[in-house]
Amino acid sequence: MAKEKNVQPLRTKAEIVDFRWALSKYARARDLFLFNLGINLGLRVSDLVPLKVEDVRGKTHLVITEQKTKKTKRFLIPRATRELIESYTRYLSPSAWLFPSQKGNGHISTTQAYRVLQKAAEALGREDIGTHTMRKTFGYHHYKQHKDVAVLQQLFNHSAPSITMQYIGVTEDEVDATMEDFSL
Repeated sequence: MAKEKNVQPLRTKAEIVDFRWALSKYARARDLFLFNLGINLGLRVSDLVPLKVEDVRGKTHLVITEQKTKKTKRFLIPRATRELIESYTRYLSPSAWLFPSQKGNGHISTTQAYRVLQKAAEALGREDIGTHTMRKTFGYHHYKQHKDVAVLQQLFNHSAPSITMQYIGVTEDEVDATMEDFSL
């Protein structure tokens, strides 16, 4: 996987709709589901791809051990996301991978997830999309809706609010807004 540079969140609902359209046109249902789960749960892609149906179907909360930090994390699955999960997994075995690989019996890799997102990004002429786009999009919109950086910092396991704000791109937006009409 190429080093992700300047990966951005999808900042508007229109950008999210466009990205969903590109995924539905150029990828599989599995990949659209990965994107939808990613932007609604805010997990790292490394924590999403190894999930099984039994980890999420019929559950109100998700319990995972984060791949990066090895910390156990328990959090509520939003109602609309639970409905999406139920619809997507309705005919799948509980032991099935949510994101099965076409090669072998395992799940897709983070590299494959990156490739899928890149295909949709290319279709939209975007060069600022990567696997962190899903997590950053979640964070950006969560912050815009709730204006509570402390909660988001806890969800992301960040050590400081400034790290969270920089990660989700809000700091950059705010700095840009102050400079747009600045003149002496």
